[in-house]
Amino acid sequence: MTEILLIRHGETLWNQQGRMQGQHDSPLTPVGLQQARQLARRLSKVPFAALYSSDLGRAHQTARCIADETSHDIIAERDLRERGFGIFEGLTNTEIKTRYPEEYEPFAKRDPNYAMTGGESAATFRTRCVNCLETIALRHEGETIVVVSHGLVLDAVYRTACSMSFDVARGFPLLNCSINTFSYGAKKWVALSVCDVAHLADEDVTRLSDANV
Repeated sequence: MTEILLIRHGETLWNQQGRMQGQHDSPLTPVGLQQARQLARRLSKVPFAALYSSDLGRAHQTARCIADETSHDIIAERDLRERGFGIFEGLTNTEIKTRYPEEYEPFAKRDPNYAMTGGESAATFRTRCVNCLETIALRHEGETIVVVSHGLVLDAVYRTACSMSFDVARGFPLLNCSINTFSYGAKKWVALSVCDVAHLADEDVTRLSDANV
């Protein structure tokens, strides 16, 4: 089995503003940078074989803090990107409902096969990111790796490990700079722990809606 420490990037400006990020980007806030540095200090005490990251700026910025502490190279993977939300990106939930009510309705109903204009469906997204992680895991059998990615990548892996459908509530938040531990081997995912923010000061834990991923 490969042990995967799957991490959501640090808090961003659009997280604060409640804007849908998707494959657009916004920089880490001062709190997000502090989260990433606290995370990096914790991971400096954890032996791991490789450091992977989404190629989007917010994930790479978080991974850079880890790399600076641990001296790992960052291996960027495009398929670790957040789900593409097309015309919804950069907008708040209220703005999406107001501007695109017909497109918003199937999205709000969690239709796994629905893709908004310019975006990708939840089902297509899950196949993309989970297949990427499985390929990475097979390169590191028996090792521990760190992967910095995005909230819905974490959601997709958790749902895969727990055989959970898209319309079932997940039951835990997608916390910025949390450590979420999974194992993968023999074509099987296992969720070992989620939402671990023991490395963050309480005032540095971002508690925001999952909508602005």
